[in-house]
Amino acid sequence: MSTPAAPASPEARGRIVAAAGPVVRAAGLPRLVVGEIVRVGPSRLLGEVINLQPDAATIQVYEETAGLRIGDPVEATGAPLRAWLGPGLLGATFDGLQRPLAALAAAGAWTLAPGLEAPALDPQRRWSFTTRRRAGEEVGPGDILGVVAEGPFEHRILVPPDTSAGRLRAIETGDVTVHEEIGRLATAAGDVPLRLAHAWPVRAIRPSGGRLGAGEPLVTGQRVLDTFFPVARGGTAVVPGGFGTGKTVLEQALARWSDADVVVYVGCGERGNEMASLLSEFVELVDPRTGGPLLARSVLIANTSNMPVAAREASVQLGATIAEYFRDQGYGVALLADSTSRWAEAMREISGRLEELPGEEGFPAYLGSRLAHFYERAGRVVAQGTPERTGSLTIVGAVSPPGGDFSEPVTQASLRLAGTFWALDTELAHARHFPAIGWTQSYSLYVEPLTRWYREEVGADWDERRTEAIALLARERQLLEIVQLVGPDALPDEDRVALEAARLLREAFLQQHALDPVDAARSPRVQLAMLRAVLAARAGLGAALASGMLLEQALEAPVLQELRRAKGWSGDDVEARLTALAARLASWDRPGVGPAAGAPPGEGSAP
Repeated sequence: MSTPAAPASPEARGRIVAAAGPVVRAAGLPRLVVGEIVRVGPSRLLGEVINLQPDAATIQVYEETAGLRIGDPVEATGAPLRAWLGPGLLGATFDGLQRPLAALAAAGAWTLAPGLEAPALDPQRRWSFTTRRRAGEEVGPGDILGVVAEGPFEHRILVPPDTSAGRLRAIETGDVTVHEEIGRLATAAGDVPLRLAHAWPVRAIRPSGGRLGAGEPLVTGQRVLDTFFPVARGGTAVVPGGFGTGKTVLEQALARWSDADVVVYVGCGERGNEMASLLSEFVELVDPRTGGPLLARSVLIANTSNMPVAAREASVQLGATIAEYFRDQGYGVALLADSTSRWAEAMREISGRLEELPGEEGFPAYLGSRLAHFYERAGRVVAQGTPERTGSLTIVGAVSPPGGDFSEPVTQASLRLAGTFWALDTELAHARHFPAIGWTQSYSLYVEPLTRWYREEVGADWDERRTEAIALLARERQLLEIVQLVGPDALPDEDRVALEAARLLREAFLQQHALDPVDAARSPRVQLAMLRAVLAARAGLGAALASGMLLEQALEAPVLQELRRAKGWSGDDVEARLTALAARLASWDRPGVGPAAGAPPGEGSAP
């Protein structure tokens, strides 16, 4: 975060008159405004004004307040909570206040002591800036001034959104730090220096040139998500799940395999050991796009459960601000927040200390509006400025409902706001079925607007196959209730085939091993080819039973064993091989004869 210089005016200095945990009351600051940042106590702790009364201001302090005394100084800064945006963000790990953890560790700070400060962006590092403008050109907010190479990434330097339009007096290519001038802009209000980095209030949504509707999906590589419950670029998704259901593993898979250009991961209130493990794994993950480290196109924000609760909201808003910054450059950004429940718990604690009227389960009455403000920052937009470009910010928020109870307030409030609901099922997780996305509770509101894209880019029968597969799973659920009463042998052949086909669908399609080098992610076209093969097996089984074959015999057919092994197939011809397999599955008559005997001559059943 930005660290404004301490004002010299006496009116900018007050004193503490009361303190209760992270909530402090200060008097003697008549010109404060709500949302302004203040420095509290001798250690100059970072705090934010959240309530004003005629005689005092209420401040939430983002750091540990132990040791504060009545009468300790409080200094106004005249600025809101801001984030520094520029080269150096990618590959960095920050805390919830944008303090760079690597820089603090290098300086010998192994714990975040109260009052500890460090610049968010390295002020000494020099970047090679290449201008795309000339002196004398007219530029305005959001225009691209030039680029900086940051690893495999082209970091586009923008005119800050809050800068007035004007004429460039000068702009030069060269090696500069983030705070050195690269040019000057003559505006009606006077000359404005231009730099590689600029600050932006974390709670202010960055402006855009206009919002666009859902036109294409964020491809995740996960079959149950892309095929059954897709999320649009610029959309929102909520992932609720109890302990051990795989939220963190799923978000890691999304970070690695989704087709987002930039990933911003916010660990909000998670356990310290789990967060440390996740950060170390992120460093080791290989980016399938470049073959380099995934961290090179990621920004990590770590706010663990032992950190002051007030900083949790700041960490989430910081992540959204950084994500919007890359969106404005014309990139597709995925913001993964884990978890919003911890943020809501922090709001409940602060609200209780403020003695506000509680809502359901003690959460503040404004819980829904705060969550809505966060999720509304998602979107697919035409970026402000020139040249014309489109960017998107997709938000995936994990929720940790106590005991896996989806009726609790945070899950319900999130459900009303998100376009996609990926419900993690405890029973599936216990059965070692991952991703443990429950297909009976999950849904996506983006299916209809994305159908055209899937038909054109994936297959004309995508929506038909998807509907057929979901109907098969729903039929399985109904039949399992009957089986519990009368047993499977009492079912007619058609229903027994449906049960076996649904089992194949779950085992050969829905289950996906996140650590398998081949099956961890699949393209939508391969996903559809796999789904066609599974549904063809249902038709084939029905035909076999109609010809007089016993179901037990049919299930032993080599071609079905080949279908179960198809998840391990690799190579450029996987889609063609799956298409050929689907044709054989739909037409076989009895095991061991003709096409049922296995793969055609010259093609093995293994990759």
